[in-house]
Amino acid sequence: MQIRRTRYMDITSRGAFYRNGEFDGSSSSRGSGYAIRVVNDSIAIAYSNSDDWERVKKRIDEALDRSRKIGKSKIFTGRDVRSSWTKLGNKKVLDTDFNEIVDILKEADTAASNVAQLRINSISDKIVKEYYMNTEGSEVHGEYSRIYFQYLIGVVESGNYEQSSEEYGYTGGYETFDLGRIAEEEREDAVKLREIALAPSVEPGKFDVIIGPEISGIVAHESAGHPTEYDRIAGREAVLAGESFLSGKKFPYKIGSELVNVVDDPTVENSFGYYLYDDEGVPARKRYLYKDGMTSEFLLNRESAAWAGTESNGAGRSSSWDMEPLARMSTTYIEPGDYSFEELFEGVRRGVYIKSFTEWNIDDLRFNEKYVGKEAYYIENGDIKGRVRRPVLETNTVNFYSSVDAVGKDLHFNAGICGKGDPEQGVEVWMGGPHLRLRGMIVK
Repeated sequence: MQIRRTRYMDITSRGAFYRNGEFDGSSSSRGSGYAIRVVNDSIAIAYSNSDDWERVKKRIDEALDRSRKIGKSKIFTGRDVRSSWTKLGNKKVLDTDFNEIVDILKEADTAASNVAQLRINSISDKIVKEYYMNTEGSEVHGEYSRIYFQYLIGVVESGNYEQSSEEYGYTGGYETFDLGRIAEEEREDAVKLREIALAPSVEPGKFDVIIGPEISGIVAHESAGHPTEYDRIAGREAVLAGESFLSGKKFPYKIGSELVNVVDDPTVENSFGYYLYDDEGVPARKRYLYKDGMTSEFLLNRESAAWAGTESNGAGRSSSWDMEPLARMSTTYIEPGDYSFEELFEGVRRGVYIKSFTEWNIDDLRFNEKYVGKEAYYIENGDIKGRVRRPVLETNTVNFYSSVDAVGKDLHFNAGICGKGDPEQGVEVWMGGPHLRLRGMIVK
């Protein structure tokens, strides 16, 4: 046996749901177990949730037999790391009563009850304990908690239906969770939906477009984060989560405007994708995926780093003890620039401001993409005018980033659960960015 890597995870989670003024149920779970990776002529993983050593040993022996079959056996080893980290916060999840989180849902539901006919609110939290050891001498212990809140609201006005969904997520304790702000945003969102339902459609044509952080965030996640996951580039994820338009491209590859920098950084404080060591015991750090309009760095776990002939940059993430760590995003965002909100509108004679989206689509290569606006307005001679309903921005990744000529100073994040792999595993992420100005875009 050449290399052994052992990971133990213990995950305790719970959730609650509220629908149209009524409590709609709850959930809870706890799972723990071991994942042991063996490298000989190929790589094999043994999973076990038993405390019976004989049963664990049987799984390891089976993995050993599989690892002696010829296959891929490269894996990044690196230096040994001995460390521990925690992110539990002050108002700990463990100390927060279940009735308190139900009250959170009730308050959020009440905030939009006079406007939205459909209201679904949900909240969940979890505590994760993790230990990682390997034959190079690494020992890493992590313990953290995450909180996730989501709402879906729907409004019918004059026969037109509009809906909105928002997600909030944090790593730490409940002191990071600003219920008052979330409830107020849900109420304001419902009021805006009523106005959006009555707005006219956009007259199709070429416009300068200003997009809000919600859209720049999903763009960063989908058209920078996913295509720079190296297992996609290498083709491993082709039939599972998709491919990458960067496959076969010469590195560095020009993506677009030199004003564009896209970052993935798991160390952003309290972010939903926060961690200091990944699930393979590698230290986390800030990574520039696109820098000055060029590809800069790929997302690598230990295995894909070995394929690329380089070091892992701490992007190995797993959703559970019985899931393989894959190259994944954490907190992905377009880096802020120098423009104030007002300055972005200067010089825009005929434009559309798309602040948020109601729908998005992107192909498996993460190249051709479409964003359908939710809150959106016309721009005339630098001024925001009346609302427009569901403007459609359809473009591709290179054209999008090449059209950026101004980047705002602001920075805002939204949470999400990102799915990947087979069996699919969802991990917590933040995605965000500033306002951006794009010139000469087709809007329908």
